[in-house]
Amino acid sequence: MLTRHIKPMALQARRLYVEVMFQVMGQALQAISEMDREVQAEARALPNGFIFEMMVMPNGPNMIIEHLGAGALRFHAGKPPRPVNLSIQFKHIAHAFLVLSFQEKTSVAFANDRMLVNGDISHAVRMTRILNRLEVFILPKLVAGRAVKEYPDNLKLPTKLISAARIYLKVASQFFDRVRATT
Repeated sequence: MLTRHIKPMALQARRLYVEVMFQVMGQALQAISEMDREVQAEARALPNGFIFEMMVMPNGPNMIIEHLGAGALRFHAGKPPRPVNLSIQFKHIAHAFLVLSFQEKTSVAFANDRMLVNGDISHAVRMTRILNRLEVFILPKLVAGRAVKEYPDNLKLPTKLISAARIYLKVASQFFDRVRATT
């Protein structure tokens, strides 16, 4: 009887975690695109107006990112403003939870057939590099090492800490701006 109640609660907790992580990652992607030259260079190769979506199938939580041009990314909450150019879809909320809780690398999840890519694979690789760069900055080294394929050797602690602080401050600022706009 108890397990009948625990399983739905665990599924709801995973779903809530994935929703929150997509929101934080989306806002952090927007923030890092405003300050990191490597992310800007990667994003510049994407077409202007390019829409990237990461989601849980079929209608689960999602994250929408738009390339505005010149390497700038914008996070969109909810639905995309126009058709999506690239969609990375997790087949189940449990698969998204594994990746977003840093228990499984994105590359491993893809190799284990836990996700689908709909769109240009070169754009998917580029977006994965941008996501990896973000994770390297905002996560502790031990966690980031589990999340990304290869942790950069040349990233020194002072640079990491300053960049992470700037990203988190921008995310907090964006959050408060959204809250103010809705009240």
